[in-house]
Amino acid sequence: MGTLQIDTLGTSFTIKAKESSAYLQSLLTYYNQIVKQLENNADTKEPLQSAILAGIMLCDELYKEKIKNAQLAKSPSSRELSEAEELTLKMISNIEKALN
Repeated sequence: MGTLQIDTLGTSFTIKAKESSAYLQSLLTYYNQIVKQLENNADTKEPLQSAILAGIMLCDELYKEKIKNAQLAKSPSSRELSEAEELTLKMISNIEKALN
């Protein structure tokens, strides 16, 4: 179980979670990078707006990854393709033997 002291966007509080403190710190660091990127690229300095926009950006990132993973799960793996190729070659060989 880990704890994390959050001091961002004008607020401070501590959270506890099942994940390690190092993992929680890496999440906060990533979140702060997103917020800083937003503040540099957008004309928003309001903490609430920054928090909402950062949340939307992170949801967008997560959603795109979920779509990509779903597509990857549907496509055959290289091992499956190799097995299919091997079976196809065996069937072709058997057909050629039967025809000769």
